[in-house]
Amino acid sequence: MPDPVRLAKRVAEIAGCSRREADQYIQGGWVTVDGEVIDAPQHPITDQVVVIDPEADLDVAEPATLLLHKPAGVAYDAVAKLAMPESHTAGDDPSIRVLKRHFVRLTPLMPMDDEASGLVVLSQDGRVWRRLSEDADLIEQEFVVEVEGELAPYGLPKLCDGMLYQGRALPRAKVSWQNEDNLRFAIKAVRPGQLRHMCAQVGLEVRSIRRIRIGRIPLSKMPVGEWRYLPVGEKF
Repeated sequence: MPDPVRLAKRVAEIAGCSRREADQYIQGGWVTVDGEVIDAPQHPITDQVVVIDPEADLDVAEPATLLLHKPAGVAYDAVAKLAMPESHTAGDDPSIRVLKRHFVRLTPLMPMDDEASGLVVLSQDGRVWRRLSEDADLIEQEFVVEVEGELAPYGLPKLCDGMLYQGRALPRAKVSWQNEDNLRFAIKAVRPGQLRHMCAQVGLEVRSIRRIRIGRIPLSKMPVGEWRYLPVGEKF
């Protein structure tokens, strides 16, 4: 058996290209080793079959942004661990290759309560980081909050305007009944614990919280624990 060599070296030989271009082919998900996509240029190979996709291009691969349906009870700081190839939801854009590098240095953005479920953004993209950090308080979020108890008189208008939380006046919100058990909140600048506090002020106890939208991006019909890519060209 021959001595192992780096995959990038073998790709450079096959394609007649520079080592840098070979790295781009590999990191772009265009190279298979014995039929499996390998996106690590340093991957050692010996006599395996290496194939470069005939439609490969050398465009710089974009950083990934994942949209995950967080289960209730998972700590927000630990949610990136749920993003793995096996939990990629069915029906996502088939043109996007799922690569190992998409799961490196993912940052969770737009925090929410650990006990809440719903839409979480995980991103490697500095543009998304800035948008969801610097402009976070300007982006509307939508929640479905399951409650029990009897709503106090004028409770709904109070939820929409005129509340304080942790010493600050809350911005106006749009709150309505989705059904007899669930309130729908469209709200900005949400802080941890805020929705539970707001409901308590009008006589309601929160049973569950689910975030279903951040800006223009919906949770969609994605099972709990699964994720999809942020569609190309779509913004929050």
